[in-house]
Amino acid sequence: MPLMLSGAKMLDRHCPRCGSPLFEKDGRVFCPVCEYREKKRKAEMKGEVKGVEERLREKLAQLANSLPEDIDELEKHLRVMEKIIDLLERYKRLEGSE
Repeated sequence: MPLMLSGAKMLDRHCPRCGSPLFEKDGRVFCPVCEYREKKRKAEMKGEVKGVEERLREKLAQLANSLPEDIDELEKHLRVMEKIIDLLERYKRLEGSE
């Protein structure tokens, strides 16, 4: 309880070492029992995700602007576009779970 009184937030994740709940304070994620510290690359990861997300959106726009006349090629295009949209949705869910 002293952790929470000091401003730490109990997370919905558990320590991979001992199974105790993880806490977050000042941007650090840690286990108060075994002192496990989660490697923090959140800022870097967000930048990487944004970069990937931008590239996927650009590719989606390129594909949407260059739809072929041939039915078989159009089906391939649409399948790729659908996969890109699925990936973008996954990225959105990942951002929400952080």
